Amino acid sequence: QVQLVESGGGLVQAGGSLRLSCAASGGTFSNYAMGWFRQAPGKEREFVAAISWSGSRTEYADSVKGRFTISRDNAKSTVNLQMNSLKPEDTALYYCAADPSGWGSVFSGSYHYWGQGTQVTVSS
Repeated sequence: QVQLVESGGGLVQAGGSLRLSCAASGGTFSNYAMGWFRQAPGKEREFVAAISWSGSRTEYADSVKGRFTISRDNAKSTVNLQMNSLKPEDTALYYCAADPSGWGSVFSGSYHYWGQGTQVTVSS
């Protein structure tokens, strides 16, 4: 069974930064595309960022372009999300997910494995 565990969430002031990490085990991490999604109270789960199996291609939601950066380290079976210039509207539960196709979709249905989530709260 593939397990994904997020970490790095917390409370930060607007304009600050956080770095989220996701540790994977129980699968072939290097063959999976990895994605980050988030869900705020009263809103649908939304795509944030994705990275292909090789790390050669990345995708970002328009709302985070220029502020967030996704990266991966296949040797360590980890994926990271560096979040800069945080805004109150970034407040959400952030989920790490794995896509066995290796391509990295913007659609949540493409991801077979999900972590439990880590809370990010940005104060104004």
